[in-house]
Amino acid sequence: MSIDPKILAFDVFGTVVDWHGSIAVEVKKLSLPVDSNEFATAWRDGYKPAMARVRSGSLPWTKIDDLHRMILDEILRDFNITSLSESQVHELNRVWHRLHPWMDTVEGLTRLKSKFTIVTLSNGNLGLLADMAKNAGLPWDLILSAEVFRHYKPDPETYLGVAETFNVRPEQVMLVAAHKDDLLAAKACGLQTAFIERPLEFGPNFSRKDLHREEFTNYHAKDLNDLATQLNCKF
Repeated sequence: MSIDPKILAFDVFGTVVDWHGSIAVEVKKLSLPVDSNEFATAWRDGYKPAMARVRSGSLPWTKIDDLHRMILDEILRDFNITSLSESQVHELNRVWHRLHPWMDTVEGLTRLKSKFTIVTLSNGNLGLLADMAKNAGLPWDLILSAEVFRHYKPDPETYLGVAETFNVRPEQVMLVAAHKDDLLAAKACGLQTAFIERPLEFGPNFSRKDLHREEFTNYHAKDLNDLATQLNCKF
């Protein structure tokens, strides 16, 4: 690698926080007549199709909070759940604001922050990401979102927007993510890349087959503490 990155930009859902486990726990608390893991998976499965509707122009620019609510309304119908009040549905939709961090997240981010500028690069909207950071103790230097760029990942405007924000070259930014499609898109824009293994991202009933090292990644780490160690960040 020719240069060290200056900015570490983090995917959030799945990489930094456990969306599946957090949602499953909240669904269980509501005592809904569904398998909580299946419900969490169904909610997340609606994510990319909903964003595709915005990209195609069939929906105007829409914050992820509102897309999450659209998907939630659909899956409540699919699971034949009619017992929740509007306030309960609204509060359930806000589960995305209070997702739990992985056990290594806060320590790993703190170590990385000691050497690099650390920012979010998430499709989540700004209010959601700010609430999540407050709730989970995530020590971001700056919260960047698709909402800032009016483009969802993997549109190039998102990755290049980080470099433009900090007035650095794309290769001085490194995307840190648990999703290889995200990393490939970032690499195509000239960013450095770091893959984080998250074997339980999709829940206990899903076995990830994509945790192997790839030639297109600059770093491959078990978790954020492992990445911090590879980048020579002290405890």
